[in-house]
Amino acid sequence: MRASLPPSLTTLIAAIAMCFGTALAAAPLALITEEETRASIAAGGLPMPRNTPQPGAPKIELLSPDLSNTVSVPTKIEVRFKADAPAELKPETFRALYGAFRIDITQRLLGVATVTREGISVSEATLPAGRHQLLLTVTDSLGRATQQFVSFTVK
Repeated sequence: MRASLPPSLTTLIAAIAMCFGTALAAAPLALITEEETRASIAAGGLPMPRNTPQPGAPKIELLSPDLSNTVSVPTKIEVRFKADAPAELKPETFRALYGAFRIDITQRLLGVATVTREGISVSEATLPAGRHQLLLTVTDSLGRATQQFVSFTVK
């Protein structure tokens, strides 16, 4: 699903995706290049954002992969969003920024992911070996934004 689709078509695609709940891609997705990984590590990584979440802001939860261990590839990526009523999550506001240079990899994800108001899912993603850092952001219908910092190592 592309972020530039008309809202009515985006809603229809999201509804269909919710019914099936599976990723649309058949082949593993290379989210980050080896060059991007090396450059980010050399620059010292992504500075951890310092912010206090707005009261009632949506929540971002990484369900997969399990970050308590080293991540192997290909790996499933599953992120869940949760908005506080009466607000609704706006999936078109989702952004994924990579590493020290905050490279926007959102379109790489949207090209092969199932994206709904409940979250985003990629069945198989490939990442180069090394340490990776992502900053995930999303906004709700009341304009409240949230960010989630994710750091993990791929073997």
